[in-house]
Amino acid sequence: MSEPEQDLDIAIGHYAELLASNLHAQRAAHFPPDAKKVMRSLTSGEAAELLGVDHTYLRKLHREGKIADVETTAGSHRRYTLDDVWEIRHALEANAKKPGTYVPGRRAGDELQIVSVVNFKGGSGKTTTSAHLAQRLALKGYRVLAIDLDPQASLSALHGIQPELDLMEGGTLYDAVRYDEPVPISDVIRKTYIRGLDLIPGNLELMEFEHETPAAIQRGGARAFFARVRDALDSVEADYDVVVIDCPPQLGFLTMSALSASSGVLVTVHPQMLDLMSMSQFLRMTADLLGVIRDAGANLRFDWLRFLPTRYKVGDAPQTEVIAFIRGLFGRSVLTNHMVESTAISDAGLTKQTLYEAEKKDFTRQTFDRAIDSMNAVNDEIAAIIQNTWAKNGGRNGKKT
Repeated sequence: MSEPEQDLDIAIGHYAELLASNLHAQRAAHFPPDAKKVMRSLTSGEAAELLGVDHTYLRKLHREGKIADVETTAGSHRRYTLDDVWEIRHALEANAKKPGTYVPGRRAGDELQIVSVVNFKGGSGKTTTSAHLAQRLALKGYRVLAIDLDPQASLSALHGIQPELDLMEGGTLYDAVRYDEPVPISDVIRKTYIRGLDLIPGNLELMEFEHETPAAIQRGGARAFFARVRDALDSVEADYDVVVIDCPPQLGFLTMSALSASSGVLVTVHPQMLDLMSMSQFLRMTADLLGVIRDAGANLRFDWLRFLPTRYKVGDAPQTEVIAFIRGLFGRSVLTNHMVESTAISDAGLTKQTLYEAEKKDFTRQTFDRAIDSMNAVNDEIAAIIQNTWAKNGGRNGKKT
């Protein structure tokens, strides 16, 4: 029996409404309308790792009264909130011999680091990378702003925001970069449940920037679009150490404006030959388009660019060969560490969580440990690149900005 004829827009609209209503019902079942995501408490081992001290030293500090005590479980195990970690971090920093030992952010003279995470092809782990990088930096003591520039808004969903319900009246970066009566970027920044991490969510409204920019270029030239992200960030520049931008998986005006603002660029690479072929086209197109806006006056000076192999299957010989191939071509521009493919990441995503939010007990220990160790190694390598950039460019005189 053949399917009945119908208009495509009506059919797609039907599926969109059906999916949205069921997602709303699912969220209502798991999260009441007034509920908000919260970050779980941390074990003493997790808190010590984030602070960069041994857990026995952390216990000693409590015992000697040098830091405030925290909540204990029925079994007398300490549990730390992110506020606890923040207070301890700053207490330790106040007595540290070397500035920045426990609070690793910018010092006077250090430039804001704006990191764009990009790839032309979907499925490369771009949003997973952005979310875990932003959260890890915040957990380690940096002041972080995450920006969801992808109209699909997966980064926003991971942080508890359902765009079609929570952003009915705007609230994305589009409001701050639009050509007609933009608002201050501070109006669209939201605090998250992770101390030190703020978020500008995304939704389909971001596509308006793509539609409006050609007319704006005709009126005012190319600068009408390529400087808008950087200009918008200028008013909150002093509030953050690092901005992490999850770019859309296409080379549109949003991506070009984000790249124009960036001091660091992270290209996610799924180590498959077809993905490499796609990335080749992406890099060539990006270079051509950036060349055009540079000729129009864009300042495209950046501090670093790195390629991150993602979704790597441990022991997969073809993927290992592909990573060796790109490392042979790009050398030190390929991160030493790579992000493994893990059911722990996908399982956590089912409940809109990252590995840093999920409870270890909900996973097979070996699977979780391998995934979190891989994630930490990648993110800490990027943090080291940021620190080296600040050291190279000067400004390491110990005073906090």
